[in-house]
Amino acid sequence: MTFRYVNLCLTLLLLIQGSPAFGQMEKPRVLVSTDIGGTDPDDFQSMIHLFMYADKVAIEGLISSPFGEGRTAAIHHIIDLYAQDFSLLSTQARGFPDPESLRNITKQGAISSAPFAGYSNATEGSEWIIHCARKESEQALWVLVWGGLEDLAQALHDAPDIEEKIRVYWIGGPNKKWSVNSYAYIAQNHPDLWMIEANASYRGWFMDNESPDHLKGDAYYSRYIQGKGAMGEALKDFYGGRIKMGDTPSLAYLLHGDPDDPKGESWGGSFVPIDRSARVVFDGNSNRTDTVSSYATLEWRFKGPEIRIPPDSACFYMEIWDQVWPGYYLGDGVFGIRYSPKRSETGSYETTSELPALHGLKGGYTSTNPWPGRASREDFQLGSHWYSDRPDPDLFIEDQQGARTIAQFREEFLLDWAKRWEWLAKKP
Repeated sequence: MTFRYVNLCLTLLLLIQGSPAFGQMEKPRVLVSTDIGGTDPDDFQSMIHLFMYADKVAIEGLISSPFGEGRTAAIHHIIDLYAQDFSLLSTQARGFPDPESLRNITKQGAISSAPFAGYSNATEGSEWIIHCARKESEQALWVLVWGGLEDLAQALHDAPDIEEKIRVYWIGGPNKKWSVNSYAYIAQNHPDLWMIEANASYRGWFMDNESPDHLKGDAYYSRYIQGKGAMGEALKDFYGGRIKMGDTPSLAYLLHGDPDDPKGESWGGSFVPIDRSARVVFDGNSNRTDTVSSYATLEWRFKGPEIRIPPDSACFYMEIWDQVWPGYYLGDGVFGIRYSPKRSETGSYETTSELPALHGLKGGYTSTNPWPGRASREDFQLGSHWYSDRPDPDLFIEDQQGARTIAQFREEFLLDWAKRWEWLAKKP
C-alpha cells in the first residue's frame, strides 16, 4: 500500500467524519419567544428544561414577550441558575453554551397584545427574529413560541422575506385567545408560513392521570430532581415542583422524532396539515345557539357613530369569562373585536364603552370540538405547511384534542430528563 493511497484514505475518512451523515448532524437553530414571568409560571420550568438540553440545539435568541409583568429579568434569573450548574453539565456533554452567550442573545419583546391590525411597533425582540432569520445558513430557524405571536407578527410585517427562512412551533390554545389579533394577521397575510399550531396536543405533556405513580403530581420532583443543582432547587418554586412545562413540547419536538415530518411521531406530538383556520364573523350580536369551533377566531362587527380617533385605538371592551378584551374602530361607523375560545364551552359577553351605541351589548356563543370544525367561507385559507392537532377521537385526553400523541411518550421523555438531573447530583 503506497503512502499516496494511505493519505487519500485518511483524507476521505476525515471528510466523512466531518460530515453530518457521520452522526454529527447539525444542531437545530432555535429562537424561543416566551411569556416567562407573565401570567403562568410554567415557562420557568420550560426554560430550565431548555437549558438542560442546550447541548442538543443551537440557541440563537431568547425573547421576553409577556402577558403580564414578565421582562427579560425573568430569563436572566434562569440563566443565573444555569451558570451555577454549568460546570457539572459541561463535564457530562459537549456543546452547552456559555451562560454569558445566553445573556447576550436575551432580548425584550412586546409587552402588550397587538391591536386589531395584529402588529404595531418594532421591538428589540422582533428585530432579533429578523436578524437571526436572515443569517446565512442552510438550516431554517426554528421559532418556538411559548406565548403570544406579537413579535413574530411584527417581524413578518417588517420583513416578509423571512417567512421562507423560519419554521414555527407555537403553543396556541390560551395563547391564541390573548394573541388573536396577531394570529389573524399571520393567518391572513402569511398563509404559506411553515407553522405547527398546537392548540391542545401540548397538554399531553402534563396530563398525568394515565402515568405511573412515580411520574404523577410532585412525585417526579421528589424522586428525580430534589437536591440536584441550583436549577433543581429552584424548580420547586414553580407549581411546588409539580411538572407542567406546557411549552416544552415545542423543544421536545426537535429532540426526538423527525422535525421535517410533523405527521410522524415525536416527543412534541404528531400533527395533520390543515388548509384553513376556522373563523366566524358576526354582523352584530351572536347568541348561544351560534356554534363555532374551539380555537376559532370569532370576530364581531358592530355599527356605531363615525368618530375620529387615532388608528387602532381601543374604544370599547368586551368581558368574557371575567376577562376583558379591547375593541377597535375600523372606520365608516364600524367597530370590531376578536376572541378565541380555548376549549369547548358556552360563553356569554357584555360590552362597555363611553359610546352609547357600543355600551351594554350582550350575547353568547357555543364552541365545540374538534378543531377546525366545519368549513366556512370566512375561514382563513392556509398554505401547504400549516399543521395542527390530530382530530382522531382516540387521541383526545378528556376534551384535549391530540393530547395522547404526546402523553404516550410521557414516561420516556421524563425518564430521559431524569438522567440529566443525575448529572447535577451533589458530589461527595
